[in-house]
Amino acid sequence: MTDLKRDLDALRIEREPERRGLGRWIIWTGFVIVLGALGFGGWRWITRERPIEVQATTVTMRPAGTQAAVLNASGYVTARRRATVSSKITGKVVEVNVEEGRRVTQGQVLARLDDSTPRAALALAQAQAEAARGALRENEVRLAQAQLNQRRTTQLVQERIASQSQLDDAKAESDSIEARIAALQEQIRVAERQIELQQAELANYVIQAPFSGVAISKDAQPGEMVSPVTAGGGFTRTGISTIVDMNSLEIEVDVNESYISRVSPGQDADAVLDAYPDWHIPARVITLVPTADRQKATVLVRLAFIKLDPRILPDMAIKVTFLREGDRDSTATDGKQPVPLVPRPAIKTIGADSFAFVVRGDAVERRAIRVGGTDGERVEVLAGLQPGDRVVLSPPPNLADQSKVVVR
Repeated sequence: MTDLKRDLDALRIEREPERRGLGRWIIWTGFVIVLGALGFGGWRWITRERPIEVQATTVTMRPAGTQAAVLNASGYVTARRRATVSSKITGKVVEVNVEEGRRVTQGQVLARLDDSTPRAALALAQAQAEAARGALRENEVRLAQAQLNQRRTTQLVQERIASQSQLDDAKAESDSIEARIAALQEQIRVAERQIELQQAELANYVIQAPFSGVAISKDAQPGEMVSPVTAGGGFTRTGISTIVDMNSLEIEVDVNESYISRVSPGQDADAVLDAYPDWHIPARVITLVPTADRQKATVLVRLAFIKLDPRILPDMAIKVTFLREGDRDSTATDGKQPVPLVPRPAIKTIGADSFAFVVRGDAVERRAIRVGGTDGERVEVLAGLQPGDRVVLSPPPNLADQSKVVVR
């Protein structure tokens, strides 16, 4: 009986261990699946196409009827005729007849200096001249008397009443008076020259405007000393007023010598004052000063305003755009129709082909274009782009057609 029970126990199936093994298999299988999914996802994440960061700009349009720009420069409005009016001598100011902003005419009296000393010298010269004239009149009377005595003595000598010595004395007296008269006449001429000199000296005490213009400063007041040179100490003025001829206003700009070949005399330009940024002033190149600034590596260019305006003032800051003089491709860039413009770095050129990358959503499209002339730092696009298109600036080497991008 005991052996039979032992045999039956040996044939019994153990349920619990089987279930434990199945659970372990399920857990390991799930773990492997999860690892595989994570590995596949990581591989896809590592090998995915990442978007390229780029900078973009919008295609602009140059309006019809405007010329293309070849160069931009900054400078100042200057006056060709500008003078700080001073005196020729050192003196004390007693009268100033000028105010800032007032118009003055050529020859107008701006100031007067204390002229008491030169007036006294003039009066002395006039008195000396008058004294010489009085002495001349006196000697002319004496000469007439001496000549009369000489004629009488000559008659008496002929009648043997007077001696020859008496005639010689009469003749000597007449000649002496004639010499004195000649000396007095010379003194009168010297006195007249002295009067003219004193009058010229007196005129130096009256300061007049050398030309018509506008006074932009008043540099002296009554009671101050003025001198044509610096006298030291800081108490002596060197000028009365600064006058500017507003009809001589022009523009001076410094152009980098690397771009001076783009500028020529007579070239049209567009000027914009910093004070009036929306006001475009036509200008024209007068000349290029034939020397370069060694320190700044620039060349000075002078431009004239086509038409002056009261709003244009000396020393105003101004920006100048030099316009292209002519274009060989007159059908495309003659200014009669609008022209799209893009910055130069947005265009890539390989051989004779030019293209740009246009942003479309989160990708770019490589588009072939046809370029024209330059407009400053921009390039004319004759075909391939439209106003409003966004193009990539300085495309990176790995950028290609349909590449994913992120615009910074």
